[in-house]
Amino acid sequence: MSRAYRSGARISRERMAREAPLDAAALEAVQASDVVVVRGAYDRVELVLEALELPYTAVEPHQLGGARLRPEQLLVVNCPGHLGPEGLAQVRRFVEGGGSLFTTDWALRHVLEPAFPGIVAYNGRPTADDVVRIEVRDHDNPFLRGVADPGEDPLWWLEGSSYPIRVLDPGVRVLIASTELERRYGEAPVAVLFRAGEGEVFHLISHYYLQRTELREARQRASASAYAAERGVEADEGMADLFAGEVETAASSSRLLANVVARRKRSEGGRDA
Repeated sequence: MSRAYRSGARISRERMAREAPLDAAALEAVQASDVVVVRGAYDRVELVLEALELPYTAVEPHQLGGARLRPEQLLVVNCPGHLGPEGLAQVRRFVEGGGSLFTTDWALRHVLEPAFPGIVAYNGRPTADDVVRIEVRDHDNPFLRGVADPGEDPLWWLEGSSYPIRVLDPGVRVLIASTELERRYGEAPVAVLFRAGEGEVFHLISHYYLQRTELREARQRASASAYAAERGVEADEGMADLFAGEVETAASSSRLLANVVARRKRSEGGRDA
């Protein structure tokens, strides 16, 4: 998947330049201090940032409590999210003061439940190592622009023992869902968004850096270069022996993160995105 991510990220950025030039310009202006990544023992969101060629600042979980954060930053907390009391207090202050938080998998229980109780929770039914078809709920949502085109069926990898997301507060917006996930593990949400104070929180089930996918249909078993051509992007050498489904999955994942980073950058200083 590392080569799929490099190609998928390039496709995402080229399409963003055509379809959302203001977002593309915002990505070009991103500096390392704009995105703070808390390293995880399992997930590696920073690898997707690197595939997108976006700079970031990395800190260890035990360092977060003493870090200086600004409301205009994006804070990424990788699974598992063992931050300690000071780190959790820092996260709560950061978001309620206007910051954007992006978390994955076990951070649902270790960060979101204690920092923002009563909003989302783990349903207690861990997943198997699995792959499920996902459905974008709102194609007009700016965070979902270009994540999945009509006719696409992106797949989402579930790490073994991923935590399904139970929505407790009606104010939570389910951005991406999965009927297969709900049928197998009791909850449909794949990606959710909610407000807390002046800030916002994005959370996704499983690890954001997807380590595998499945090729269920003939369209997904086509060549990656055919997928690139359909999207109006020139193929690259790294696609030589990749399948369309692999690059499609990586491109969807890359574009969602690129959208989040771009919208955060565009909102700096109170500018409306």
